[in-house]
Amino acid sequence: MRGVITTTGGVELWPHFSGVFAEDAPELTVMQRQDVHDPAQVDFVFTFIPPDDLFEGMTGLKAIFSAGAGTDAIMACPSRPAHVPVYRVEDADQALQMAGFAAFHVLWHHRDMGRYVAQQASGEWARRVIGLSPAYRRVGVLGFGHMGRAIAKGLIGLGYPVAGYSRRAPDPAEPGVEHFHGDGLDAFLARTDILVNVLPLTEATRGLIDAGFLSKLPQGAALVQMGRGGQVVEDDLIAQLDSGHLSGASMDVFETEPLPQGHPLWTHPKVLVTPHVASIPERRFVVRAIRERLSSL
Repeated sequence: MRGVITTTGGVELWPHFSGVFAEDAPELTVMQRQDVHDPAQVDFVFTFIPPDDLFEGMTGLKAIFSAGAGTDAIMACPSRPAHVPVYRVEDADQALQMAGFAAFHVLWHHRDMGRYVAQQASGEWARRVIGLSPAYRRVGVLGFGHMGRAIAKGLIGLGYPVAGYSRRAPDPAEPGVEHFHGDGLDAFLARTDILVNVLPLTEATRGLIDAGFLSKLPQGAALVQMGRGGQVVEDDLIAQLDSGHLSGASMDVFETEPLPQGHPLWTHPKVLVTPHVASIPERRFVVRAIRERLSSL
């Protein structure tokens, strides 16, 4: 099979992945777009932010692979053939990375670690001695696909009561998770003290996490935003933090990336900012996942 690896939108795929394809999937021929002489002979594309005309002439295309967990840029590409399946590279390692990242931030908010960092800076010794048991801090995982399920499993292992929300009831249900779906979103939010968002970006989820949405969380709740930029209305989040309704937020993805200098999220005392690093695909796992998927087509 012949495939194209694109380097677009500042995402450098070719220099990082071409050698791994040669070593771990030698039966696959990969090339850069400028080296394609006959687009009709291309069987698959590996990309993240494709140029608008990338798929023109690729009449033999069998699969499109995203280099990340999101596929929104690929789905919006005007030349994408609607009949060709688009696959996220879902490997166990990325799910473990996401689960570990989520666990860190749930603990950060539950154990009030931001306060201790500030206390260290001022040389203040003040202990919090109540509310430390995970049994009394309810976590909600918004989006219950491959990543959401792994996150829920990890948090259950730490002793947190975990609920998950998805459009449809998950099949199978995850043992130990209280499942909500469909019109159960408000009930899900009402029982969630720390919300972990891992939803994909769609027309339905763009701007979903706004003032009205956040106000349905209990007083003092916290947000861990690991989904996609564009889902959180950032001005509404800041207002909810400033009012005291939310106790804190961890933000890994943003409407504009890199987060502009001077943006109030950089310096907000209740916000922990990370530069879109919840999971970084390990190259060999990605190539092996693509190879396995192609072998089944």
